[in-house]
Amino acid sequence: MKVSIVTISFNSELTISKTIESVLMQDYKDIEYIIVDGNSTDNTNMIVKSYGSKIHKYIRENDNGLYDAMNKGIKNSSGEVIGFINSDDFLESETIISEVVETFKKTKTDIVFGDKKYVDRFDINKTNRYWAAGEFSIAKFKYGWMPPHLSTYIKKEIYTKFGLFRSDLKIAADYELLLRIIVKNKIKPIYLPKVIAVMRSGGISNSSIKNRLISLYEVYKSWRINKMYVSPFIMIFKPLRKVFQFSKLSFKNKK
Repeated sequence: MKVSIVTISFNSELTISKTIESVLMQDYKDIEYIIVDGNSTDNTNMIVKSYGSKIHKYIRENDNGLYDAMNKGIKNSSGEVIGFINSDDFLESETIISEVVETFKKTKTDIVFGDKKYVDRFDINKTNRYWAAGEFSIAKFKYGWMPPHLSTYIKKEIYTKFGLFRSDLKIAADYELLLRIIVKNKIKPIYLPKVIAVMRSGGISNSSIKNRLISLYEVYKSWRINKMYVSPFIMIFKPLRKVFQFSKLSFKNKK
């Protein structure tokens, strides 16, 4: 089972080496590694090129935002399974892709997802938030739950059948995609209770109050786009879920 891993980058010279190394160190060898860069103006290009043929596909061109770049990654992938790890982030361990593939094989599923943790941008040994995804249920989706996107691996045939990321959503297109696939089209995911992706704090959806509000509205809008009903209160429930993630981390640190 070939796994295509896609990294989206733009001016990531300070972090992309860690991202690349976390993919190249995997003990699972049937990996196609694709980097899609939006014409970075710093040293990102030089860093990527220094890895030579270890990067199987390198696309460097202007794009229309994060999700447009992700769609390019999907279209250029040849793996049976596709996952993302962006240039500020990295895979948790050298065995995690092997564990993801083993879960696909054991369960015959189309989607595997796991946990994610957020670390300090400048001290990756300091965990700021732990996202324990837990088992999937449609009811949880209605309260703002979703699988952590960077910890979710999906078979390419699912993208072919149900479509890619919507470019008209600027911040929550990952939510809409997973809602469309999992809830609307009833493709049941399987939970792997392991941290798959580690993300540096400071993502686009949390970069300003304005972006947070846009993200919450796009979550609500995602249900309407797919002609499904959800309470507008989902825009309140979703941020409350993050409070519990911080609370669980605080509890773990005290133990």
